[in-house]
Amino acid sequence: MTGPTDKKLHPRTQAVHHGTRRSQYGEMAEAIFLTQGFVYDSAGQAEARFQGTGPDEFIYARYGNPTSRMFEDRIAALEGTEDAFATASGMAAVNGAMFAMCKPGDHVVAARALFGSCLYVLDLLAKFGVQVSYVDGTDLDQWKAAIRPGTRAVFFESVSNPTLEIVDLKAVADLAHAAGATVVVDNVFATPVFSRAVEQGADVVVYSATKHIDGGGRALAGVICGTRQFVREVAEPYLKHTGGAISPFHAWIMLNGLQTMDLRVRAQADAAARIARALQGHPRLSRVVYPGLEDHPQHDLAMRQMGSGGTMIAVEVEGGKDAAFAALDRMRIIRISNNLGDAKSIVTHPATTTHQRLSDADKAHLGITPGLLRLSIGLEDADDLIDDLRQALEV
Repeated sequence: MTGPTDKKLHPRTQAVHHGTRRSQYGEMAEAIFLTQGFVYDSAGQAEARFQGTGPDEFIYARYGNPTSRMFEDRIAALEGTEDAFATASGMAAVNGAMFAMCKPGDHVVAARALFGSCLYVLDLLAKFGVQVSYVDGTDLDQWKAAIRPGTRAVFFESVSNPTLEIVDLKAVADLAHAAGATVVVDNVFATPVFSRAVEQGADVVVYSATKHIDGGGRALAGVICGTRQFVREVAEPYLKHTGGAISPFHAWIMLNGLQTMDLRVRAQADAAARIARALQGHPRLSRVVYPGLEDHPQHDLAMRQMGSGGTMIAVEVEGGKDAAFAALDRMRIIRISNNLGDAKSIVTHPATTTHQRLSDADKAHLGITPGLLRLSIGLEDADDLIDDLRQALEV
């Protein structure tokens, strides 16, 4: 079942209804099928399923499960892709998408501004014989120079972590497709709510569902969205044999998260815009980075690409690490953690946590200074968060 009608539904409606599979009991809420295996009516039916000639049913939870399939169908509908494969974590999605398609001798072009674990996956690809070229994601001339005929894939975050640079998705996709490359986009900061990645040229979109999709910081999950051919013929064989599949219980959590995601993310983005404006010009901050602010270098691109500034803010505290740590320790509502997209507001010091493995030179090049803080805005009252930040920044 794909939904209550055949007409094109609003994403908020799809997030509640799409892909629902009900048992013979007609349950209203999505069921958790906590089973690792499935029973066959006959030996012949088992043979047919393993050969892939039988009906679209299930074999083993590592290959698929009714609950995880509901989540996959629903997120694919929201993202505008033919199919999706749910994974055990966001990094399992990144690893699965990249390793499933690449072989020794292939060439990948990636933006330098990436989450630390994404850089680790690219380092692993290089160790296995894949040539990886890095570019400044916002510089189209560097993309042009690096992408060549035969380049296998390009990989980037549509909004970079943690400095909130915006990559021109359509322009990079056009360059990549002209060379025959697959465009893989980590779209976590853009969220499925503001994503138009497929429309703008992405072939494969990966999410850490742990973030905005869950929305409550409860469970790890990820998802790869793409064409049915890529998902089922490229990504799925790699993931089901290497063990990167999602658990049914976590898929059920993500299904429930999708039902309220649109409301949550829009409220968080509205609050983030208010907070960013309130922090502009603060004497203790040397910069406030938010794509929704007119002084952001890619503000116009962000509005065209997402239509919103998103839920994340970066600020640089005057005085470096000591001043940043002092502000962190004075926050009363905003909690120090390294997750994002939570209903609770979170602050992170990237230089010593999420991006600590980078060299000092690489951190400086990416703008990850000792005073930089990454803020993930939650669902608290925006005025309360503004007051908390202002008192934390007082000398």
